[in-house]
Amino acid sequence: MKNLMEIKTHQIKLQTRYKQLVEQAYNLRQTDHALSDISEYKAIKLLNKLNRLKYLNREASRPRTLG
Repeated sequence: MKNLMEIKTHQIKLQTRYKQLVEQAYNLRQTDHALSDISEYKAIKLLNKLNRLKYLNREASRPRTLG
């Protein structure tokens, strides 16, 4: 149960950072294309981590069947 809470807490932190990076990339789009691309790249990497955590969370919370 502790692991599930740790996963969820980490997931929330990553979601917050992802939203910040996406917003930063959007805001920089008109002024600095390179920084915008870097922020977008970092956001994509975080999104991949979030998807893996979502998978782990789903697998951990699934009831186990015998047989």
